[in-house]
Amino acid sequence: MSSLRVGVLMGGKGSEREVSFNSGRTICDHLDSFCYTIIPLYQRSNGALYILPLRFLHRGKTSDFEHRLDTEAEKITWDNLKELTDFIYIALHGQFAEDGTLQGFLELLKIPYLGSKVFASALSMDKSIQKEFLRSEGIHTPAGITVQPHELLVYQEKSHLLLERLTQQKLASPYVVKPCKEGSSLGISIVFDAKDLLVESIKAACIGGSKLQNIIIEEYIVGMEFSCITITDYVTGEYKSLPPTEIVPEPGTHFFDYEQKYMPGRASKFTPARCSLELLHKIQETCIRVTEILAIKNISRIDGFVKKDGSIVIIDPNSLSGMGPSSFLFRQAAEINMSHSELINHLIKTELAYYTMLDTQNTVHDKGFSMTQQSKKKIGVILGGRSHEKETSLESGRNVIYKLSQYKYETVALFLDDNLELYEIDHTLLVRNSTQEITLGLTPSMKRTWNDLPKLIDFAFNALHGGEGENGCVQGALEMLNIPYNGSSVLTSALCMDKYKTANFLRSQGFDVPDNYLLSKKAWNSSLESEIQTVTSKLSFPLIVKPHDDGCSVLVSKVDSKEELIAAITEIFTQGKEYALIEKCIKGMELTVGVIGNTYAQALPPSQSIALNDILTLEEKFLPGAGENQTPAPLVQESLNFVMKTVENVYKALNCKGYARIDCFYQKTDSDEKLIILEINTLPALTPATCIFHQAAENGISPMDFIDMIIELGYEEHSLPPQSISPTLSAKFIHADDTSLESF
Repeated sequence: MSSLRVGVLMGGKGSEREVSFNSGRTICDHLDSFCYTIIPLYQRSNGALYILPLRFLHRGKTSDFEHRLDTEAEKITWDNLKELTDFIYIALHGQFAEDGTLQGFLELLKIPYLGSKVFASALSMDKSIQKEFLRSEGIHTPAGITVQPHELLVYQEKSHLLLERLTQQKLASPYVVKPCKEGSSLGISIVFDAKDLLVESIKAACIGGSKLQNIIIEEYIVGMEFSCITITDYVTGEYKSLPPTEIVPEPGTHFFDYEQKYMPGRASKFTPARCSLELLHKIQETCIRVTEILAIKNISRIDGFVKKDGSIVIIDPNSLSGMGPSSFLFRQAAEINMSHSELINHLIKTELAYYTMLDTQNTVHDKGFSMTQQSKKKIGVILGGRSHEKETSLESGRNVIYKLSQYKYETVALFLDDNLELYEIDHTLLVRNSTQEITLGLTPSMKRTWNDLPKLIDFAFNALHGGEGENGCVQGALEMLNIPYNGSSVLTSALCMDKYKTANFLRSQGFDVPDNYLLSKKAWNSSLESEIQTVTSKLSFPLIVKPHDDGCSVLVSKVDSKEELIAAITEIFTQGKEYALIEKCIKGMELTVGVIGNTYAQALPPSQSIALNDILTLEEKFLPGAGENQTPAPLVQESLNFVMKTVENVYKALNCKGYARIDCFYQKTDSDEKLIILEINTLPALTPATCIFHQAAENGISPMDFIDMIIELGYEEHSLPPQSISPTLSAKFIHADDTSLESF
């Protein structure tokens, strides 16, 4: 029997398309391909539908590939879905996705789909009307008013009328202003001064497109904020609320905004919430009751507050939930020992039971796969650490674990804490929001010594970034323990971690690097003016100031004056750094290029990194929908070949192994072209939407296959005796005389 064809629908016409794309990518990553045939589907903001090529699936932002859809993707119609799919997994969010419009269309097409049906979807999306339903059934919601767009026009002329209306409802500042039909905290603001109320209300009404929408002005609730997922037992039909999550916004902020929701390590989220069992049960019971009142089916996410008097106030019921890798949905499921794949499978089975299709689903997992538990390689993924990049490391390591085939590997998650001690953590800790939250959940029984590793794992996948994880220390430990690992050797790791030493070495080998100056904290403290004079005599403004041994845009700044230079250097030393690296600011096309291989190295198609300002921010690198990367970079093929050949030579000169990412600037004049090398990342990020996955995908390599290659190259480098090394194993991936990646 053929497997169920699951169309994963992402993107969308609404303002949450970037969050939706992140959700859809996650679902595709975790859908069991041995049970289902996965069909990624993408909807543009203009409504056009496409079968999304896999090489676009792991991009960080929809604008990275949307301009290529018409020429490189198969455009389809809604009616085509009946022939292409058996089931639609809705990963869309917001308007035209959760408001009944999509559900109504799928009903007409007679295509089974995930989640609530037309009425419940439409009701749950309208925050104003849903309040009336909940209040009529005794559920507490925030006091407030709904303002229609035509009323805002009146209030622009007579603002006192709005204040009078709020006074009549006994509403005082601070006020919460939000659009009536949006999610992901889009358009929400907290207004403390009534004179700002109208401006913020108009902004909220304009969120989501050209059509104005109603807005809500309501009271600001103080208490413990929570979010609680409810799913359905498809056998009994009964609702089951998962352990709710307590949300603690960052200090100095007034609500759980978009960046805190989706940036790695932002805000604090505790699952289960830190309260009594009695209160946890009360939250769960209330959320089940809200789900029933609104007729939500299969899955809901209910957001609310517990006030100081113990009363529960519901602020936002959702008929679907965000489905990013560390979303509330998967975090709470982990507390009852459900993996990402198990939960997704459960949600699909719940719908199949509703449509009386459950018996037709092919649930055979082996499909001829004969790998036994005993023959699986044990891969220990080391993540966390104590560097500035530890949250990125958590995202990378978690993603590697999720993408390692469960049929080929047995994974062990090894968390390295701030004291550089190892802990073997389970899925409930792995899915937590930040390294701090993982640390709070560690127990002595989880602790492992470094000497335990040879008995625990066959291969160490080092997913650390920066610090001891990337500077040769962990590499040295693994060498001493005779454990094969991914990436470069002790020497290459230590050298590339020092940007100053690397630049000087590459310059000596004939490569172009920025002019630079390394300033020590000791020299700065003893002779500030003299050092400033030395810097400005050697280098002219504008300059780039950064640590010589950090990544992920940490403490990097562009300076245009002596005052800015002093401030930037002072900040680096204040943060505990012993050296500041000062470089000439390079103009040109900023590129990042992945390279893979051992004896033979092959560059992947370069990506152009597009920053809104002078320097790529952490948000542009990792926040869904922020930043932009064009892969391949918009250069003629001859120039692309020049870039790729140059970075291959850099890779070889530094004796890199396995894989790396090289950041650089491309410059071209009428008579010459240059590639100026900025830095080499020997353990580049492997987060879900990282650039190196985009580049591999351009050559038909999926993230799972790419990670497989990294492991095989690690085994090649560390497991074979010297006399057995030959071009054969490396050439399985890379052909020395081939500029393409067809060998992949």
